[in-house]
Amino acid sequence: MSKTLIALTPDAVEERVRQGHALLIDIREEDEFARRHIPGAVSRPLSRFEAVALPEMAGTDVIFTCRSGMRTAANADRLAGRIGGKAYVLDGGLDGWARAGLPVAANRKAPLEMMRQVQIFAGSLVLTGVLLGWLVSPYLFGLSAFVGAGLTFAGISGFCGMARLLGYLPWNRSVAA
Repeated sequence: MSKTLIALTPDAVEERVRQGHALLIDIREEDEFARRHIPGAVSRPLSRFEAVALPEMAGTDVIFTCRSGMRTAANADRLAGRIGGKAYVLDGGLDGWARAGLPVAANRKAPLEMMRQVQIFAGSLVLTGVLLGWLVSPYLFGLSAFVGAGLTFAGISGFCGMARLLGYLPWNRSVAA
């Protein structure tokens, strides 16, 4: 039998958390959480969700969140399956929370989220390949084709070599540690 998550508005979640009746679990990855999160939320990345124990808080509502609510909705059965009773989702995620004017802990010194770094770097390489192919030699269109093939492979396999390489850069090492 599949379970579902019950949507709660940001104001309703804030009230439950403030009164100590709720545990807010953020399922985004560590790099996303480090950059911006709801104060008091517990980080339990979806990539390792089953491997990490959830805090035990008897009589407390468990409310899941992500950035927009889409990742949480897409994994509703998986998340709700870890909870004995009712499980909840923050409607609109962190973005909805912020739009409601509720406090957000932000660390602008934390590196950009890894996927944003990949998008910026890959986009820059594709654009460079197109410009060089047009201005210098048509053979340089191969750079764009190589990046496109790499992104396709990453989408199919779930392994992103570019993200792995970017993870070794100095500004990303503190997040990985």
